Amino acid sequence: MPLYKTITVDSHTKVFIWKLEESLEDLKKGIELSQHCQNRVNGMKSEIHQRGFMSIRHLMAKAGYVDQDLYYDELGKPHLKNGKNISITHSFNFTAIILSDKGVGIDIEKRRDKILKIANKFTPLSEYHTLANEEALIRKLTIVWGAKESIYKMYAEPGLGFLQHINVTDFDFDDAQTTAKVRFKGKESFYEIKFLEFEGFTCVYGWNNTQKTNN
Repeated sequence: MPLYKTITVDSHTKVFIWKLEESLEDLKKGIELSQHCQNRVNGMKSEIHQRGFMSIRHLMAKAGYVDQDLYYDELGKPHLKNGKNISITHSFNFTAIILSDKGVGIDIEKRRDKILKIANKFTPLSEYHTLANEEALIRKLTIVWGAKESIYKMYAEPGLGFLQHINVTDFDFDDAQTTAKVRFKGKESFYEIKFLEFEGFTCVYGWNNTQKTNN
């Protein structure tokens, strides 16, 4: 089974990444779904989505959990019954989860030039005029999108806007990390962000810096 990468962020936070190479039948082996989740899989029209869904259950198993340990709230945010925080992502042939005692979010994106067409909807493009070429711009925009998506998953509050409310601090690619701030409904909150790139994909994950949160 292709567990692609495991990242120990700290003693309470771990990332698991899976590369989808198996058939759906192989991914079903050893996994028992709740009736709710079985219905969800059955209702998926795309086999890649079915395989992604099942691979997430294998990642959970690597972390010591079964499907029945997971539930979703009314906003669609996943939770673990033991109170530990979890975030889930799926893009083409990669899936990932992050688990922590802290609030966490994770996103995987395939790097594609189509992000240039939507960039002004989630970040001020004027901030990127110093980048050397289009490839560097696509890389940076994908990281910024992933950071904002991760924070959006953590925040899980209707009305939070990528462009209006989430600001990602500029960064160098070599640093593989940055910070971010949310200002929403009179409240400020701060986040630590890390990222990695592999096989044409970008994975971004973050957690809430509760020491800096202002009410």
